[in-house]
Amino acid sequence: MNPALIVSVFVVASCGLAYELIMAALASYLLGDSILQFSSIIGVYMFAMGIGAHLTRYISDRDALSRFIDIEILVGIVGGVSALLLFVLFGFSAAPFRSVLYGLVLIIGIITGMELPLVMRVLNLREVEFKEVVSRVLTFDYLGALAVSLLFPLILAPKLGMARSALLFGILNTAVALLTARLFKQELPRYQRLRMRGNIVLLVLLLFFCYANHITNKAEQHYFGDPVVFSTASPYQRLVITKWHNDTRLFLNGNLQFSSVDEARYHEALVLPVMEQNPQASRILILGGGDGLAAREVLKYPQVSQITLVDMDASMTRVFRTSAALRELNQNSLNHPKLRIINADAAQWLQHNQEKFDVVIIDFPDPSNFSLGKLYSVPMYRMVARHLNPHGNLVVQSTSPYFAPNAFWCIVNTLEAAGLKTLPFHVYVPSFGEWGYVMANQTGEFLIPDHYRVPTRYLDAETTREMFVFPKDMQRRAVEPNHLNTQKLVEYFEADWRAVMR
Repeated sequence: MNPALIVSVFVVASCGLAYELIMAALASYLLGDSILQFSSIIGVYMFAMGIGAHLTRYISDRDALSRFIDIEILVGIVGGVSALLLFVLFGFSAAPFRSVLYGLVLIIGIITGMELPLVMRVLNLREVEFKEVVSRVLTFDYLGALAVSLLFPLILAPKLGMARSALLFGILNTAVALLTARLFKQELPRYQRLRMRGNIVLLVLLLFFCYANHITNKAEQHYFGDPVVFSTASPYQRLVITKWHNDTRLFLNGNLQFSSVDEARYHEALVLPVMEQNPQASRILILGGGDGLAAREVLKYPQVSQITLVDMDASMTRVFRTSAALRELNQNSLNHPKLRIINADAAQWLQHNQEKFDVVIIDFPDPSNFSLGKLYSVPMYRMVARHLNPHGNLVVQSTSPYFAPNAFWCIVNTLEAAGLKTLPFHVYVPSFGEWGYVMANQTGEFLIPDHYRVPTRYLDAETTREMFVFPKDMQRRAVEPNHLNTQKLVEYFEADWRAVMR
């Protein structure tokens, strides 16, 4: 059995799965709802591969080798530029993004589905025993899939990003085509034309690879409007920071997390009322909050002896620890000697840690997908409650009670289903509109502050009093709590925001 074709099978399998993962990950970055994006894209991709496998029946045995090389060149250019094209398209016009995304998935799936049947036919025509063909081809196919499934999240996505990863695999596809053509050139009457086509595609892909980051930065600049001063892709999310005059903004997966113009309203409301519940609170746990802005507010209280901040994304905490402009914004809180940073999954850390805290501040991104929704579930809040001291308090950022009322009251009901007493409240943040929080503890005893022991930029007695009053159009809804097996919160969140987005 020709080793070159077996190597080709390994590379082909790696590239095929890579395009699938890249487009699913990119869709979840830009469209949200990661489970829906991954499952629908994988489904369409597998269906398309079936179409491609069926189409190979119309290729004659005589043309099988040359068609395999043609297909490798074609999938190299289409798959290679796919992520870059989607980034540019989303940056300049989000409307046709979904249609183009699934169109590319369908096209790449069809082309990819033709590869293995053609390789197997080429080997079979060389009088390799059929059982040997099937066992070898499928073995290396699965090995290639394993290799890329490990490399993609651990190395390629965080180091190269989506666009350059796709281009790398396009280069590999084209290299396989050129190598196969060279090894079997005696059997290819159109060898020179195949080689020229392959070299042109390879050159184009290499050029795009060199300038991919520049192109995606331009597209992001157009999408976000304000100048992009920093962007990176971690295994968990895409982080973009923009700056215009005195307004610094953080976006995670395209969603605004804060604007420096009004973030004090958000973070004072999140932190100060819960800190005022216990004047002796000294051990504080922050879940999420990798920007250090919640920690900044906690550090205003001199009695605090230790802050533990658990945020999964090391890229997030690193940039907010090292950037001079961002350290000025969070007042260097992430480098404070009272604070320790733990980069870990919050749920897993809670499960394996036995420490108790006086205050727990939960500042996760909105529950826009199931991986985030689990952090707002009954089991999660039960774990949090086990880490509270007897008179400890917690607070949860809980999306908008005005724009997403079902999601907001679902979080309230979820905390109560976990055995906690709740006190919901809200504040107006110009960048977001009305925003909601829920304070909770095990006693049901809450203090609505009429003054603060620390300096504030927004909160005072009057604004605090208003925060705990819900007008008629934000009254409590009869909704279900969020359990892991149903994830009703994500359903409510999507439906609420879909109703108000234009």
